[in-house]
Amino acid sequence: MKAALSYAQQVDGHRISVFDGLLAPPQLAELYRILLQAGYTRSEIARPDTADYRHWATEIPVAKLPAMPFTGPMREAVVAHAPGTVYRPYRSYVNVAHYGDMLFSHVDCVAGSRELTALWYVCEQWDHEWGGETVFFDEHRDVRAAVSPRPGRLVVFDGEILHAGRPPNRNCHVPRFTLAVKLEPVAS
Repeated sequence: MKAALSYAQQVDGHRISVFDGLLAPPQLAELYRILLQAGYTRSEIARPDTADYRHWATEIPVAKLPAMPFTGPMREAVVAHAPGTVYRPYRSYVNVAHYGDMLFSHVDCVAGSRELTALWYVCEQWDHEWGGETVFFDEHRDVRAAVSPRPGRLVVFDGEILHAGRPPNRNCHVPRFTLAVKLEPVAS
């Protein structure tokens, strides 16, 4: 199956690619059920200067990724996002956020490293009134793109784009799960 791009945006010359419908509803429901039962620790930070505001996360061992149902569709989406470059995952984890959590802007890699982030939104439903978007900032720290956390949506983006996940609004009573896979280019 070839990943079909839903839409794409650019921020300061860096691509953001959004894909919908890559996971079948039963796969998404099972993944959501697993994430509801997973053990999380308040261990993740956005940046060193925000270390007092840790958020909930759980690691997924990279060695287990080949057996995960989201890995194949993610690889197809990465090829669609960055044709001609081979990427390999080096980290995978799940963030969970609730109303009132503090999530800060950050980058996922060093500038020029050409690393990508593949970010899955894992939920059975999401109302746009619940918020929870991922926002992407330009070099002047203005929001230039936002991606809504729709069920099973995957966003692939250049890891050096300054971005932040927004916590859900007060009217949201379900967790906001994002499953992140960090990818680095394979040297040829």
